[in-house]
Amino acid sequence: MAQDTSPRSEASVATLIGGIVNDAKDLLIQEFTIAKLELQQELRKTKSAAISFAIGAGIAAVGGLFLLLMCVHGLVVLIDIPLWGAYGIAGALLLVVGAILLARGKQAVEQIEVVPPKTAATVQDTAQWVKEQTTSNRVH
Repeated sequence: MAQDTSPRSEASVATLIGGIVNDAKDLLIQEFTIAKLELQQELRKTKSAAISFAIGAGIAAVGGLFLLLMCVHGLVVLIDIPLWGAYGIAGALLLVVGAILLARGKQAVEQIEVVPPKTAATVQDTAQWVKEQTTSNRVH
């Protein structure tokens, strides 16, 4: 049997390969769009949580300040020390607690994922599939 090498069969193969490449390109664009939308959604959630946290922290800080002033003046009355000594004790305790909280916060920030792992894996799988499809078409 003779091979059909007419321009028509070569054009149809080229059209098929072109269609596969265009479909793969469209698929990759859609995957990146999905990843972008997921990232935007995570950023919106992060922004909302940060606003709630900031408002709550501000209110708690004012309340904590009043409680701290009460404790300092209570130390002066109970222990009979100068006011500056009571402020020094309170300041040292707050410094230790603050350092511990900063260390915990740093650990929490290090665990935040910028790119959702599911989307990243899907994009990698799609890229691998496109690579396999384009290289298998060249061999045949």
